[in-house]
Amino acid sequence: MKVIAINSSPRTSGNTYLLLNETMKVLAQEGIETELVNIGGRTFSGCRACGWCFGAGKGKLRCVIEDGMNEVIGKAVAADGLLLGSPTYFADVNAEMKCFIDRAGYVTRANGQVLTRKVGAGVVAVRRAAGMRTFETLNAFFLINGFVVPGSTYWNIGYGREQGEVLKDTEGLDTMRNLGANMAWLLKKIHS
Repeated sequence: MKVIAINSSPRTSGNTYLLLNETMKVLAQEGIETELVNIGGRTFSGCRACGWCFGAGKGKLRCVIEDGMNEVIGKAVAADGLLLGSPTYFADVNAEMKCFIDRAGYVTRANGQVLTRKVGAGVVAVRRAAGMRTFETLNAFFLINGFVVPGSTYWNIGYGREQGEVLKDTEGLDTMRNLGANMAWLLKKIHS
């Protein structure tokens, strides 16, 4: 079994990464392979609503835009589980995560809902407030695409502004570890 963790923060080793890493450590301890994919700071185009993925591109599992997002979508499709990690920008996910959500959502839905019944969870880094909307955006992606979403002991949010500051949020770190344990349990149940 494999879980892909997509980090949309341009700070590739910042707070979002640190929260994802806590979850991935537990998954690895449970024998589940993990891979981190950094999309933050890369230049991706947003969905153009051109319909290519539902028309000429149907069956190809690709977006017509060739900017590297197709490789990320491919990794998500091939995985058994998906962690989406986003910082909170103006009360929501950042642009790179929104790009992934829109383009992966269209491409996979145009190709038979290929993400259905995978395990998915969102992880959010926030300075102070507005992390819930970010978390809700990630969960909306999972739910519309038929993912099975595990819970934790609190919302999957860690607090910190400066790089590394989330490491002081002990409740946030415990939440990420519990998320990893619950995600591993669920993956094992589904694949047994």
